[in-house]
Amino acid sequence: MMINQSPGLRLRQALELAADQQQILPFVGIYDLFSASLAADRFEALFLSGFGLAASAFGLPDIGFIGWGDLTTTTSRLRALLPNHHLLVDIDDGFGDATVASHVARTLERSGASGVVLEDQARPRRCGHLDGKQLLPLPEYLNKLEAVLADRSSLVVVARTDASDPKEIVTRVQAFEQAGCDAVLADGLKDLELIAQIRAAVACPVFSNVIGGGKVPACSRADLAGHGVQGLIYSTPCLFAAQGAIERALEDLSDAAADLSGALASPRQLSHCNALLQANLKRAGEA
Repeated sequence: MMINQSPGLRLRQALELAADQQQILPFVGIYDLFSASLAADRFEALFLSGFGLAASAFGLPDIGFIGWGDLTTTTSRLRALLPNHHLLVDIDDGFGDATVASHVARTLERSGASGVVLEDQARPRRCGHLDGKQLLPLPEYLNKLEAVLADRSSLVVVARTDASDPKEIVTRVQAFEQAGCDAVLADGLKDLELIAQIRAAVACPVFSNVIGGGKVPACSRADLAGHGVQGLIYSTPCLFAAQGAIERALEDLSDAAADLSGALASPRQLSHCNALLQANLKRAGEA
């Protein structure tokens, strides 16, 4: 029975099934438990976004403000609420050296994470779709990656590079695969043909990370599948949708002449929100 298997093993099986069916497994980026509750009704795989968590928990940009304790606390709460969903967690650069990174990954696995994404950026780090990123020397990153792999049990480890030069991207993802990672991700790619080159260079699953207004060109899930993507991260749709909806609602409320009944006439009201929260309570109680 699925519930008796570890989260990492369940995610591995889901990725294998998607590959067998020549489909993409989508991961929807969430930033808190409420956004996760909404996403969980439509998607089986969720992505705890560092960008989203930095914005929601601290109101700050994704440049290194969140700590690994923030991730473990949120992951534990997510797992208690959603016992059967796949939870992929963004651990940035592992929050330190190889010893720290392996401890973070091990703690997250014990907290219920299905997998983690470990990047090769040097600090000060930033969102993968922004300019100004710096890379760790490849041997230093591999030391960190190998430490994470050595200490995990069944946790899925996605090794991410933020390199921009095509030759360096291929060199790095091949080294990641040789180290034993479960999947590779090259973030912030501007050309889908680079994904095809990565697919040809490695045998492990290839992930892509798409963010609204980011560097990946406009494309469909089928386009990415055609270029060899097997895991697709939608990094921040919930956060950006929430920002837009809140701004619109507050604009209506700020109009002093507005009819309050009209200004408060959202498509989602008290009954809808309470129904979602009650469903969460029932789901958590059945776990």
